[in-house]
Amino acid sequence: MNRIPALWTAAYGPQAPPTLRFLARKAVRLADFVRMLALADHHPFTTL
Repeated sequence: MNRIPALWTAAYGPQAPPTLRFLARKAVRLADFVRMLALADHHPFTTL
């Protein structure tokens, strides 16, 4: 998983309010998804 320090602390830190934790967790997952898409674009998929 892609760990962005500011988002990671807000998403999984006990001091953050529940709404902020929810939104930060969604942002972490979205960033991970975008990163996986970018990596998939650089690995050619060829079938012969």
